[in-house]
Amino acid sequence: MNIITYNVKGLGMGVKWAAIRRLVKKEHANMICIQETKKKIIDKSTCQALWGDLDVSWEMQPATNTAGGILCLWSEKTFKLQRKVIGCGFILLVGQWMK
Repeated sequence: MNIITYNVKGLGMGVKWAAIRRLVKKEHANMICIQETKKKIIDKSTCQALWGDLDVSWEMQPATNTAGGILCLWSEKTFKLQRKVIGCGFILLVGQWMK
């Protein structure tokens, strides 16, 4: 399993999105956790664009004003979520890695 953590210092669009897609593909990532998204809302189409595939699940903690924000993306083929806890400054994901 390959898990990547990345502080994007603002998710924005364009160059950062492409860099995330390249990173996921190059490293054959099963999960990526992105810090400092600075986004209050992240939808399915955004997650699919970032991941580079339609088979993606995600959990997020929204930013407060323009600070913080966490986004975790993973392949539905390799990780099955069983439980989650989202608190102040963290996301806990409990699940099973698939072969």
